[in-house]
Amino acid sequence: MTSKPKAFPVSWDQFHRDCKALAWRLAGISDAKGEWKAIVSITRGGLVPAAIIARELGVRNIETICIASYHEYKDQGELQVIKNISADLIKESGGKGAGILVIDDLTDTGATAKKVREILPDAHIATVYAKPTGVPMADTFVTEVSQDTWIYFPWDMEMSYVEPISGKRDG
Repeated sequence: MTSKPKAFPVSWDQFHRDCKALAWRLAGISDAKGEWKAIVSITRGGLVPAAIIARELGVRNIETICIASYHEYKDQGELQVIKNISADLIKESGGKGAGILVIDDLTDTGATAKKVREILPDAHIATVYAKPTGVPMADTFVTEVSQDTWIYFPWDMEMSYVEPISGKRDG
């Protein structure tokens, strides 16, 4: 018997609060290390949190790395780097990512973060949410959810009826 994955729907309001909480944590870290030189957003999931965090931390230099890992929004498969980080930014960071903040929405298995860590070993990787398998790859995160939880981000949802957890309908 396989268990049904747990659903964790996240509203825009909640996601914004969680991103601001992540920014607060990162502000404390940057104060200890100096200013963040740039943010690298892991797309697509990292785009929204990177925008919020960039605003909160006053970072204007924002770069992306495009890595596809989920296919048909269901299964995490082989990683595919679609667009790499600019060579200029890598060079400016001493070749290893020092002073660069990498942002993603979630670290699930940690495979995507590991791929970025190979490119920028000294970068600071921060995610809004983390699952136990991915936690070791994130330097900072806000909320840990169980490995069998599927997070429904606000950009993936529409308003519709949802079955109760018990599966029993009233009426």
